[in-house]
Order: sequence, then structure tokens, then C-alpha cells
Amino acid sequence: MTESFNPATPIYLQLSERIKHQIIRGELGSGDKLPSVRDLAIESGVNPNTVQRTYRELEESGIVEKKRGQGTFVTADQKILQNMREGLKERHISGFVQEMKEMGYSEVEMIDGLKQFFEKTGRADK
Repeated sequence: MTESFNPATPIYLQLSERIKHQIIRGELGSGDKLPSVRDLAIESGVNPNTVQRTYRELEESGIVEKKRGQGTFVTADQKILQNMREGLKERHISGFVQEMKEMGYSEVEMIDGLKQFFEKTGRADK
């Protein structure tokens, strides 16, 4: 099954983000093996070189580690994973806030809107 990609963003970055989200959601845990380059390329419908670049980017950031002859694994370093999680949260919040500001919403309106959303959907953590 091939995946759809945003033509405005390099595919290797989109794959990297998808893997990070899988880690955050718990679909991939600390120490879990990632699919082989070939398998992910086939599954995603992309060139294996693209997947190789994705894995290289993730390895350079410390999120995954390559083990010779065994494959690529999610790091066991919880500090790196926590930093990645916090970084993604901050980036998504920043994008949300910027978009809301561009539409003319104040900080108070955003916070009130979030509270109302959580109350309405029953998702508020108490």
C-alpha cells in the first residue's frame, strides 16, 4: 500500500515525521526494530534511497540506532525520546498558535476555545 505525500515537503522528511509520530503514539517502542529499508520503501511506494536517507536523518538525531547485520532500532535512550516528544509538541503548538493569531484570535480566546473544546469532547485531563 503506497502512502500519499505532500509535494511541498521532501518525502524523506515526511517519512521521518511519520516514524516519530509512531514512536510518540507507542506504535514503536524503545528498542523496537524498524522495517528494513526495502520493506518500508515497498510499503510506502518510494525509492529505497529515500528510506535510507530517512533512517540516516533519524540516526543523526539519535532517535534510531543502526546495528550492523541486525537492522535499525528505536533508541533505548529515554532522554532522547522525551526531547523528541517535547520538540514535536512545541512545534505543533507553535504552528497552531501562529495560525490562530493570523486569523485574529487573542491568547485568551485561544485558551478559552481549547477549554471549551475539551469540555465538549470530554477529553480534559483533571
